[in-house]
Amino acid sequence: MKASLLSLLAATTLLLAGSCARSTTADRERPTSAARNTARETTVARAPDPGSEAGTAVASIVPAVVEPAARKNNNDYREEIRLADARLKATPGNFDALLSRAKAKSHLKDYKEAMTDYNAAARLQPTSAEVYYNRGLNRLKMKEYSGAISDFGKATKYNPQDKEAFFGRGAAKMQIFNYKSAIPDFTRAIALDPAYADAYEYRGISYSSINKTKEARADLEKAAQLNPEAEKSLRRYTGKE
Repeated sequence: MKASLLSLLAATTLLLAGSCARSTTADRERPTSAARNTARETTVARAPDPGSEAGTAVASIVPAVVEPAARKNNNDYREEIRLADARLKATPGNFDALLSRAKAKSHLKDYKEAMTDYNAAARLQPTSAEVYYNRGLNRLKMKEYSGAISDFGKATKYNPQDKEAFFGRGAAKMQIFNYKSAIPDFTRAIALDPAYADAYEYRGISYSSINKTKEARADLEKAAQLNPEAEKSLRRYTGKE
């Protein structure tokens, strides 16, 4: 993850949606992006005191991933809301319009209103992985970490091949210092994408936080190979600073 990602929820305290459906992955918001944005509104996260299950105190923010290349601006999101409003007026209960409006509202930081639309969309399609994934991101931004963990879990249930949902759940667990439980989620994300630099980086940070130095170094070195920006985490968490 990038130094910015370290700031997602970590920044919020630790780590951790495009306005289109998941089919257009280039526009899909990532957990790391959400984390970074949240981080801007918070301070540095600190792990539990030594001797606790979380191990050593790791005072830091977790890195953040670059947002999708075709990034939209606020006017684009407002226009999407306007179009969605028109579609919902013509066809109340339109799932695609609700989901599009929810994503746009979340981008505009209208998180509570976005939740209303996500909840309505989930009622219409209760097995939609896309709804749960994006609602999980929205909950990350709201610092509702338990809810985010639950939503990302549902996303992985309905789409077991979604590496970002596994990553998002792991990042949310890190926010509540549950590093040990986060590690299997990052491992699953890596199994789905062996070149997933952010997953290696976050897993390395999690290992470092429970005093597994050897594993932490191996993951952070791999992350730095895949993404030079992860070098910052390598130095920070392996004592090279």
